[in-house]
Amino acid sequence: HKEGPKVVVMGELDSVICLDHPDCDRRTGAVHACGHNIQTTVMYGIADAFTHAGLFDELDGKIDFMAVPAEEYIEMDYREGLRREGKLHYFSGKAELTYRGAFDDADMCMMVHNFPISAGGYRLAPCNTGNGFIGKNTVFMGRQSHAGAAPWDGINALNMASLAMSAMAYQRETFKEEDTVRVHQIINKGGDIVNAVPADVHLETTVRAGNLKALKETNEKINRCIEGAVIALGGEAQVTDMPGQMPLKADPGLAQCFKENALRFYREEEILPCLKSTASFDMGDLSLFMPVLHGITSGIEGGLHSKDYRIVDEEDAYITPMKIMACTLIDLLAGGASRAKEICGQFRPVMSKEEYLQYLVDTQQQHHYGNMQ
Repeated sequence: HKEGPKVVVMGELDSVICLDHPDCDRRTGAVHACGHNIQTTVMYGIADAFTHAGLFDELDGKIDFMAVPAEEYIEMDYREGLRREGKLHYFSGKAELTYRGAFDDADMCMMVHNFPISAGGYRLAPCNTGNGFIGKNTVFMGRQSHAGAAPWDGINALNMASLAMSAMAYQRETFKEEDTVRVHQIINKGGDIVNAVPADVHLETTVRAGNLKALKETNEKINRCIEGAVIALGGEAQVTDMPGQMPLKADPGLAQCFKENALRFYREEEILPCLKSTASFDMGDLSLFMPVLHGITSGIEGGLHSKDYRIVDEEDAYITPMKIMACTLIDLLAGGASRAKEICGQFRPVMSKEEYLQYLVDTQQQHHYGNMQ
C-alpha cells in the first residue's frame, strides 16, 4: 500500500429471524432475508479482483476490508448478557468497533445494501436516508393478587403497559413529517399466570427519528407516557435506554462518484437519486464523523425481513455492485488520491468520534418511576 487516505470497504456479518421463510434455519429461524450475505460477497469479490489485478500497489492510498457483525438490533437479552459479562459495551456492531478503535485510522467507509427497488423500475441508488433510534426496555412492576377473587388487592402491570402504549399512540399527531418519527413495541412478558393480576410485565420499544434533536425529544415524550401510566395505576416502572443506531447522513461526494461509475452499467433512468428510507442502519453512526457511501443495489424481490424476500437476479445483486464499487475505489485513490482528499476536505462532521462515543454514554440511561407502598 502507498501512503494516502484509507478507505474501509465493509460487508455486514448478520442475518434476521424469520421462521416463515422457506430458507430459514429450522432450529433458530435465522435467514439471510436482508442481504448481508450479498454485502460480504461484494466485499470479498472486490478484494479478490484487486489482489489478482495487482491494483493495491497502483493506488495512492490504502484499502481495508472489514466484515462487521451485529448490524441488526435483535436478541437484546442475549446481548445484554454479553454486556454484563464485559464482552461488549454496545449492542450495535459499528458502535462497538468504534469504541474498540477499529476506525481510528479510517478516512472514509463504503458499502452497498440491497433493497427491492426494481418494482419501481430502478436498479440502483447512490445513497439513502435512514432514521436513528434508541432501544428501550421497560419493566412494569405491580402487585400480584387473585384475578377473580381479589383483583382490587393487586396492581395490574399489564394495564400499566397497555395504558403507556395508548399514550404513546396519542403522541403521533405531535410528530413532524420531516422528522420521520416511528415508535413501535412488543410485549416480551405479559405476566405469569392468567388467574393472577400481572405484576411483572416487560415492554421492548424502539424510538426512531431522522435527526438527533427529534430523537431526543421523542424519547422524552415516550418516557412521559410510561411515567403517566405508572402514576395512574400506582405501580412502578424501570426504563433502560440504550443507544441504537444514528441517523444516516450519506456523503454527497462519495454518492456522486458511485453514481458516475454506476452509469457505466445502468441507464440514468434506472438510477434512483436517493432512496428515502425510515429504516435504521448503523452505518449512520460512522456518517456522523466521517464520509460514508451506503449505495443501494437491487437484484431482489419481496420485503426486507419478510418471508417473501428472494434474490432473483444474481448479476444485479452480486456482480454489478462489485464492478461499480471497484471503479469507485479506483477513482478515489488513483492519481494521488485527489478525489478522496477532496471529499475528506469538504466533509463537515456532525460530531467528532470522541463526541459520538460520549453521546453513546449519555444516551445509555435508566429511569425509575413510581414508589409502591
